[in-house]
Amino acid sequence: MKVVVQRSKEAQVTVDGEIVGRIDRGLMLLVGVGHEDTEEDAKYLADKVAGLRIFEDEQEKMNFSVKDIGGSILSVSQFTLYGDCRKGRRPNFMGAARPEQAEALYDTFNDLLRAQGLHVETGAFGKMMDVAFTNWGPVTLILESKA
Repeated sequence: MKVVVQRSKEAQVTVDGEIVGRIDRGLMLLVGVGHEDTEEDAKYLADKVAGLRIFEDEQEKMNFSVKDIGGSILSVSQFTLYGDCRKGRRPNFMGAARPEQAEALYDTFNDLLRAQGLHVETGAFGKMMDVAFTNWGPVTLILESKA
């Protein structure tokens, strides 16, 4: 699995002109699932995201996690994270999981975050979405469950 983590002051996702997920300060996540990923990958990344210390303390050191600041998460499925652009000009998405597998692991990932006491909003799996957010910092990190 791959997750793009972006520290955010606010974020929302809209489908067909309707807001389906919205948070104030916290983390904006783009979540991709590969065809070889398992629940262990989802657990590893949920634990990593929940404990990632990327929010600043009083000395402006990154010492706080999203849980520490009482922040929320907006999690958006993003199969294009598995786009392979090494050959030609059109991305190859063969590394991305089939939709039924990807949706199940995406849901598991979000449930694991919720089980840690986090408020998690989501986009709409498989839909065309408009995502808007304010990247705070900016801080953007890429996490992968497999090296």
